[in-house]
Amino acid sequence: MTSATAGGTSPVPPARTRKSVTGTRRTVAVLFLLPCLVLLGALVVYPIGYSLIRSFLNQSGDGFAGVDNYKALFTDDGIRTALKNNVIWVVFAPTVATALGLVFAVLTERVRWGTAFKLVVFMPMAISMLAAGIIFRLVYDQDPNKGVANAVWVGVHDTFAESSAFPNAHPGRQSPLRPEKGGFLTQQAVHAGQSVTLPLVGVAPDKMPSGAKNAVQAPSEPGKVTGTAWQDFTRGKGVGRLGQVDPGELGYAGMKIEAVKDGKVVDSAKVRGDGTFTLSDNADGAQLRLPASNFREPYNGVDWLGPSLVTPAVIGAYVWMWAGFAMVLIAAGLAGVPRELLEAARVDGANEWQVFRRVTVPLLAPVLAVVLVTLMINVLKVFDLVFIIPPGSSQDDANVLALELYRKGFSEDQPGIASAIAVFLLLLVIPVVWFNVRRLRREVRR
Repeated sequence: MTSATAGGTSPVPPARTRKSVTGTRRTVAVLFLLPCLVLLGALVVYPIGYSLIRSFLNQSGDGFAGVDNYKALFTDDGIRTALKNNVIWVVFAPTVATALGLVFAVLTERVRWGTAFKLVVFMPMAISMLAAGIIFRLVYDQDPNKGVANAVWVGVHDTFAESSAFPNAHPGRQSPLRPEKGGFLTQQAVHAGQSVTLPLVGVAPDKMPSGAKNAVQAPSEPGKVTGTAWQDFTRGKGVGRLGQVDPGELGYAGMKIEAVKDGKVVDSAKVRGDGTFTLSDNADGAQLRLPASNFREPYNGVDWLGPSLVTPAVIGAYVWMWAGFAMVLIAAGLAGVPRELLEAARVDGANEWQVFRRVTVPLLAPVLAVVLVTLMINVLKVFDLVFIIPPGSSQDDANVLALELYRKGFSEDQPGIASAIAVFLLLLVIPVVWFNVRRLRREVRR
């Protein structure tokens, strides 16, 4: 093809098919993207659209319900509890996990075995939420013989406040003791040169202290008050004499005896292995008291999965899993921090805390924002741990929106409300995602 010009004719170049910046024809690019677009539509766009429409229908799906399903989000007690717990999750879980990840990343830079430590901390990420939930259900078990958390807690508690070996001990029939402020007190005053008997029952033979021996009747001593505190029970029908020490009966080794006069303790003693004890002449005319500390119930630890602590306990399991994720990302960002700036701060006289707070943290701010926002999105949809760890008695107290969505949709057969919860969760996630996208675009422009 030619065109007329002042100097003659010139050829017109043929029209070219536009290509992308990579040199790929647009039609070819569309064909390659088509499967992804189909999957995106089937797995993302369609479910969102259907949930949005379903949230405005009644529970049977054949009538328009208006905003009734959305009103239920703020009037239903279960959903309100879930919403409150989600706020707690969003505020605390990402913050604690990110803070721990930052501390771990900074500290492991200074030790030889930092790589091994990072591997150990990151390892929980390889465990599924289901497995982690089962693990922490056992960790938080109320029984200190099963639950690690209570085993440690009880061990520390008993180091400073040892529990009694006689929580169920009590006076038997025709006993000289009467109840008094959680313990027991003799009904009559005792005198020097007297041998007192303090019979008790209620402790199983296999629960007696290891130092317990066969009890003996304490001999009287001039100027002193002596006595025997023992298990006044012999196995077998018609065996043993009430109120008297019989062969085979065991002494209450370690039990505390106090001599009380006018409401004041004037002397005290510990029962020996054979049940005998000795008090000085200060006990003359006093009453003998077995204080309540002898009968203190064994400390059984903390009810981690009870109504008041179940949400923090589940958040602890989440932090255990995701602190490693935060640590790895922050450590990668830390590797890109110019060492010259850190050294310059030290040369200017800054201590390590000042270097960390004024230099390291500001330089890591973009990475910390990525980690924090990622974890916030993650906790908004947390389900597995809350479904598995809390027992049935406290699952309502640990409820979150994702779990309530599951309950409404499958257990209670209320798909309209479940769809409204799903749309509400989407609306909560969109601002966080939007913030993350804007921040990433700013980073690219830099």
